[in-house]
Amino acid sequence: MNRVRIALFAAGVLLLPCASAMAHRLDEYLHATTFDLTRTHILLHLRLTPGMDVADRIIRQMDRNSDGRLSPVEQRAYVSQIMQGLSLSLNGRAARLRMETFTFPTIAEMRAGTGVIDLRFGVKTDLQTGSYRLTYHDRGGGTGTVWLVNCLLPQDPTIHVTEQKRSEDQSSYMLDFSISPP
Repeated sequence: MNRVRIALFAAGVLLLPCASAMAHRLDEYLHATTFDLTRTHILLHLRLTPGMDVADRIIRQMDRNSDGRLSPVEQRAYVSQIMQGLSLSLNGRAARLRMETFTFPTIAEMRAGTGVIDLRFGVKTDLQTGSYRLTYHDRGGGTGTVWLVNCLLPQDPTIHVTEQKRSEDQSSYMLDFSISPP
């Protein structure tokens, strides 16, 4: 009898990581942003994950003809809508975001809370030695939106992140960085 209990306990402990790995977002629309800095390019990678409880509202915003699928035209229109809610500046000057790539999950994946809309925007730069301040705002998503934002560790050893500041809800972000001589 003790062996059975021990075996059941061990099986339960082994299954715990699987349960957490299958967790889904529920009542939030996650906007997760990362920045990747180089001297010639700033990449803004935005991952949008509608939770199960808000997915239908988000899908209605995208599926304008209500046919149950997202056409390339509807996807581009939604990307444009998201872009309108984003602003980026470098040293106080507005930076023009350029769409690089985007991918959309299926509607079924979004309804399950596992679908991630993957957007990549770029800004061409010619950064020289000196100090820089990048300011970012994401005003999109509406009610139920939560934001996360961070900068990836630059691969170029001459680029140094010196400070990151976020608003309490992380919809606004300020990144100070410097570039040293090669």
